Amino acid sequence: MVDRLANSEANTRRISIVENCFGAAGQPLTIPGRVLIGEGVLTKLCRKKPKARQFFLFNDILVYGNIVIQKKKYNKQHIIPLENVTIDSIQDEGDLRNGWLIKTPTKSFAVFAATATEKSEWMNHINKCVSDLLSKSGKTPSNDHAAVWVPDSEATVCMRCQKAKFTPVNRRHHCRKCGFVVCGPCSEKRFLLPSQSSKPVRICDFCYDLLSTGEMTACQSTRSDSYSQSPKSSSNDVSDDDDDEDSSD
Repeated sequence: MVDRLANSEANTRRISIVENCFGAAGQPLTIPGRVLIGEGVLTKLCRKKPKARQFFLFNDILVYGNIVIQKKKYNKQHIIPLENVTIDSIQDEGDLRNGWLIKTPTKSFAVFAATATEKSEWMNHINKCVSDLLSKSGKTPSNDHAAVWVPDSEATVCMRCQKAKFTPVNRRHHCRKCGFVVCGPCSEKRFLLPSQSSKPVRICDFCYDLLSTGEMTACQSTRSDSYSQSPKSSSNDVSDDDDDEDSSD
């Protein structure tokens, strides 16, 4: 089915429409063999609060962006190569339902669909695209992925020292290795994580000590990839155009 659509006029036209929705700021998406499999609005769990994002699934990449006007215009285009993607289902808890994790070496995050059926369809299509890509390339699935960031609202105190309370002055930071919300003193060190950045990134003291001694695998977070409660928005939240990937902390 995908092979038949690859060079069809209808497919080319659909991809062109997606390109135009992102405007001049977006990267070109039309290449030989690329097929638009499906699209839809998913709720992405960002560091401040859950936010609606428009997702486009192609046979080789996953693209998403902020919704600007009536689900027809988008900005902040993000492109994720599917070869590097693994997905895991998330149990329903509270208001966060029908979710799964999208994990890559560069970044990982949770998304939620409107219904269980929609979740199943998204996961099945993503898995099929990844499987086809790996089969064609002969590569093996990636076992390395970035930590999923704990939302700000789930931590009122530092998740490492368990003492420092977060205030407008004592800001929250995220360890790039384990994803924990930590205070400044517990995350003053930086370490080079090549899959995430070409420069050393902020990590907590716990992860730094393990990485420095070569015990990298032990540094992974032991928390479950589930969310015990729905993040609550507040008057201090940044605008809906803000996202965790645009934050330096």
